[in-house]
Amino acid sequence: MGGPCSAGGWLARLLVLGCLSLAGCVSAPADGPRAESMSSDQLVQNDINRVQTLAMRDNLDSLSRLLEKLYRRNPIEWRKTGFTDLKAALAQGDGRIRAGEVPKELEGLQDIEVLSVAMDPRYPGDRVAAFVLGLANMIIVAHGGRTRFHVTDSVSAQHVFNAARNVEIAAWMLATRRDAQGRPLLLSNELGNGVANLSFEREFGRMIARLDLVAELQDESMRRLGINYLQGLLFFNFLPVR
Repeated sequence: MGGPCSAGGWLARLLVLGCLSLAGCVSAPADGPRAESMSSDQLVQNDINRVQTLAMRDNLDSLSRLLEKLYRRNPIEWRKTGFTDLKAALAQGDGRIRAGEVPKELEGLQDIEVLSVAMDPRYPGDRVAAFVLGLANMIIVAHGGRTRFHVTDSVSAQHVFNAARNVEIAAWMLATRRDAQGRPLLLSNELGNGVANLSFEREFGRMIARLDLVAELQDESMRRLGINYLQGLLFFNFLPVR
């Protein structure tokens, strides 16, 4: 029958899908899934909110790893902003990623606007920071400007889906954009001469998979709310009291 049984089945599927995708199916880092310490705001989070929050945490972690990888392959970029060592550049970049900030010289621009500037051959600033911070800002904006989610929050499945497609476009631009001399704007994946470094591609793949999962779960949860309500009316299901 419908009603509570359908809702219970949906929650079970949600937990299985969330755990599989976030812990394994998206090629999680070798250290395995990470539990989150108990916090007071978890009391006002449902299952969807937990998946959204953990997916956001892991996507921001992926962007921090991308920042370091790109800075190591393109050290001239972090030196443009006056840093004397990579560690300081990474510390500032990581804080800005988690705050959804954009580079100071690009304030007034947001999300895809920042990404467009970052991949413009004429941009003279720290291209790595602009690219990664643009991605972080875009993903956070797509989630309504939040990095943690609660039962009163509303996230647009379409916006998150669009964010996943934007990550795909950004990955393609990173791999293909060249300057006037035909050189890559940023060095990333490396193929040839017996070397194959596809770690950038894998990191993008993880983010895309998480975003697509959140979009699908958000869309399904809204659909199930309506279906469960109608099923309850149709079958006159009583609610459990124990």
